[in-house]
Amino acid sequence: MQLPVVCGLDEAGRGPLAGPVCAGAVILSSDFPVECLNDSKKLSAKKREYAEQMIKEKCCWGIGIVDHETIDRINILQASLLAMKLAFDMMILKLPEWSQKQGAALVLSDVTAIADGTFCPDIRCPCRCEPKADGTYQPVMAASIIAKTGRDRIMIEYDKEFPQYGYAKHKGYPTPEHIRICRELGPSPIQRLTFKY
Repeated sequence: MQLPVVCGLDEAGRGPLAGPVCAGAVILSSDFPVECLNDSKKLSAKKREYAEQMIKEKCCWGIGIVDHETIDRINILQASLLAMKLAFDMMILKLPEWSQKQGAALVLSDVTAIADGTFCPDIRCPCRCEPKADGTYQPVMAASIIAKTGRDRIMIEYDKEFPQYGYAKHKGYPTPEHIRICRELGPSPIQRLTFKY
């Protein structure tokens, strides 16, 4: 593998009115089928799930999840950056074993990171941020995919617990239907109470 290796960082779930924010951190393997990657928002659910499977089979990856209560306490920007940090820390734990399988004994000092957005998380390697990086850099695309698929799965589980709120359909985003239900029933137990409705 070429050094330094690049870790992509991205989050999913900054805009919703309910549920967690999730982030992904990914270093691509040298044999990764990059043709399956794109900004997660531009892929169908089926293509996202296939890409997620490939990422988890071949790459060094981590996921960070920050719940709705923490979002309310520290704000959504700080929660998104915290989720990226948690994802990065999880990925770094996997790095020694994964890199040996790749034929390269990588350590933390071999890694740099690119974060989607205008702020960098507080991680233990050089990091730069760039708006729309999830449509430009393949490791960030991969991070956006595992963040979105992971968060969608969480919201589908919440839908079983709170079916009246329709989380499986809108994933907590502020659709007219979601806002109407919240106004009629009041907030669900996973609502972000600091967000405007």
